[in-house]
Amino acid sequence: MAKKSKKAKGKAASKAPARKVAKAARRPAAKKAVKKNAKPAAKKSAAKSAKSTMPRISSKPFGLDGKALQGVRILDFTHVQSGPTCTQLLAWFGADVIKVERPGVGDITRGQLVDVKGADSLYFTMLNHNKRSITIDSKHPQGKRVLDELIKSCDVLVENFAPGALDRMGLTWEHIHKTNPRIVVASIKGFGPGPYEDCKVYENVAQCTGGSASTTGFRDGPPLVTGAQIGDSGTGLHLALGIVTALYQRTRTGRGQKVSVAMQDGVLNLCRVKLRDQQRLKAGPLKEYSQFGQNIPFGDATPRAGNDSGGGQPGWILKCQGWETDPNAYIYFITQAPVWGPICDLIGEPTWKTDPEYATPPARLPKLMQIFDRIEQWTKTKSKFEVMELCNAHDIPVGPILSMKEIAEDQSLRKTGTVVEVDHPTRGAYLTVGNPIKLSDSISEVKRSPLLGEHTDEILRDVLKLKANVIAEIKASGALSAPEKKEKAA
Repeated sequence: MAKKSKKAKGKAASKAPARKVAKAARRPAAKKAVKKNAKPAAKKSAAKSAKSTMPRISSKPFGLDGKALQGVRILDFTHVQSGPTCTQLLAWFGADVIKVERPGVGDITRGQLVDVKGADSLYFTMLNHNKRSITIDSKHPQGKRVLDELIKSCDVLVENFAPGALDRMGLTWEHIHKTNPRIVVASIKGFGPGPYEDCKVYENVAQCTGGSASTTGFRDGPPLVTGAQIGDSGTGLHLALGIVTALYQRTRTGRGQKVSVAMQDGVLNLCRVKLRDQQRLKAGPLKEYSQFGQNIPFGDATPRAGNDSGGGQPGWILKCQGWETDPNAYIYFITQAPVWGPICDLIGEPTWKTDPEYATPPARLPKLMQIFDRIEQWTKTKSKFEVMELCNAHDIPVGPILSMKEIAEDQSLRKTGTVVEVDHPTRGAYLTVGNPIKLSDSISEVKRSPLLGEHTDEILRDVLKLKANVIAEIKASGALSAPEKKEKAA
């Protein structure tokens, strides 16, 4: 290495003190500046930090960068319909749903309403797509060990047991939260806190206690339940929203929380327009209800309204061509005010457009059934699809009564993935409902439901990362299999 000259050394030495002095001179000013602008700097730093946590916008094509809930793992303790509806929806969105089932038995619906001998029922298969199944005896010490390990590795635990059942298993909120402070514990119960919270609830019970049955049916008939599973599936959908909301909050707080939905509450939320009408009764009769035009007095509770529309636009179900032999040859017809003129022209009553007795909505209210009788004379001359085609040309809101057969065979529903055909190893191909919620960047696919315990080894090995000898030990203990049946003595 070449030596520096004395002259160069001298220059360097003379510059060094000058640098130190200049640096020292700058320090106080820098400190004052920081102190003076402390708040703006902190705001700027926070904004920069928040911005830095946001991922870059993906350059991959829409639908090809994973699913919405990819990376979320669900511990699924649900059975029958309400809970499985929730976890299936999460699975459709990409969550890894691990369904915990009793060895040798599984979800009770596997064996209910069986239509193919030796195969899981449609009841089970249509509610448990895209899931993995593990069998665990929760009362066995080794089974509890596996459950605790699963709790540590999952983001959400979902259950719809009877009140107190999870606690009796030793899986109290305190135990779960201590084991994994980040986990969300989501529950469906029949009722919220109150006099009925310990009662057992099924679909129709929820419909009755949530206000649906009392407002469904015809005024002079008994209360009716609806064919839509608003108690079970409706509550499951509510819970799914609660879960993703809690997961979103966790990104800020870092901790999990309890999420609960009562079936009674879920049904009531879907019946809110009837609670609206209950309050409107104080101001007088509900004029859009057909009983007003029939001069039938209202009581002190929202009445059953037959096929009356739930909104301010009067509607009714009318017969179409072929109604004598086809129980579904009907159409729902709404006499919306903005299209009253085209309605009059279609049914052959053009004078009603200007007749003071029919020209305005208030004038028509007392005569609703008379008006619908006249419209029905016209609809009975055409098929329900012809009525729909003619009315849609004028923006008249109508809807044909579609049978389940017609829905199953509707090719447009197949194309959108709303109705899907799935292959199953024991029952063969079957139709099911696909994801009703469509996301452009999270493409859903419907995979068959799992066989009982099908993924037990896979979950122990790949999720819990247990070694082969540990898995063998747990399996040998009987914690993952049904007890052997003792042979009867001869």
